[in-house]
Amino acid sequence: MNVTFDALPPTARVWIYQASRALTDAELVAVGPHLARFAAGWTSHGAALRAAAEFRHQQFLVVGLDEAVAGASGCSIDASVRFVGELEKALGLSLLDKSRLAFARPGGLLLLERRDLKPAVAAGTLGPATPYFDNTVATKAELAARWPAPAGRTWLARYFAPVAEGLAPGPALA
Repeated sequence: MNVTFDALPPTARVWIYQASRALTDAELVAVGPHLARFAAGWTSHGAALRAAAEFRHQQFLVVGLDEAVAGASGCSIDASVRFVGELEKALGLSLLDKSRLAFARPGGLLLLERRDLKPAVAAGTLGPATPYFDNTVATKAELAARWPAPAGRTWLARYFAPVAEGLAPGPALA
């Protein structure tokens, strides 16, 4: 059954799919009914799932599931990934590619390939306070509290350790 994210409990499980580009306002309006239809029809072993699906920041598809009502099964998770694949085709973008990291910057999001992270930190483009969208958060509570979070407080902290400790990056730290 389709519900709003506000109706999901803090313990609700979430999956975040990062789009390869921002969706336009027209695309967001057009995709809304498809998200609602997916959430309303999502089932696990024949049981309706209490779910929500929405885009945030015009770039992230967030799917939430109240597992206290019914948990996701392998088949239902497969169905959600198939739905995401259909969205990719319909919108002409990627949602399943995990190779880019997203940071909030003035004027919009900055998407970086993982290999470009160290050079961006060295150039001062990113710092420990730069908001980072850690798409591995697992619950609605984590989504609310840590998405985005300062990059230096996530798994990316090791890239800022020399800066945070007042040390110049050296060969042993790079």
